Amino acid sequence: MIDSATHERIRLTVAATSAIAIGLLAVLAVASCAIAGRLPDPIKTPGAILPNETAATLCAKNFTTRSVRNVPKALNDRVYALYGAKDHAGICACKQGCEIDHLISLEIGGSNDITNLWPQPYCGPLNAHIKDALENKLHTLVCANKVTLDEAQQAISTDWVAAYKKYMAK
Repeated sequence: MIDSATHERIRLTVAATSAIAIGLLAVLAVASCAIAGRLPDPIKTPGAILPNETAATLCAKNFTTRSVRNVPKALNDRVYALYGAKDHAGICACKQGCEIDHLISLEIGGSNDITNLWPQPYCGPLNAHIKDALENKLHTLVCANKVTLDEAQQAISTDWVAAYKKYMAK
């Protein structure tokens, strides 16, 4: 038989352990949201290209992404749902929220397919604005024949942050 003092110590120990576990789960949830905002889930968003786009067409003077961009609101909504996200909430909880971004950008032959789209935050140090600068740089490098189209597509789809560190230093 356990006396009342021992029973109370056990109850307090269990309560404290439960509180610590809940706190750790909260920290992990926040950390996973930060990671999710930095890089897309490679299963949900492996990247997709328009197979008929070439460096010549993408670098032509008359090329604009407006001619190939086609991401209607219904597709945006599907991408948010796929990631269990909402604009201005969770990983997108900042003043500007998120953009539904093309992992492989249109400037380097990326597709509008859902497998190339993900919610990318405008906030944080590795945000959509930073990736936009990389996309422009890769387009410039492809058009200057300093990087092949395939290399640019592979680099940005594998780990855009690593690609940023590699190409933006040049």
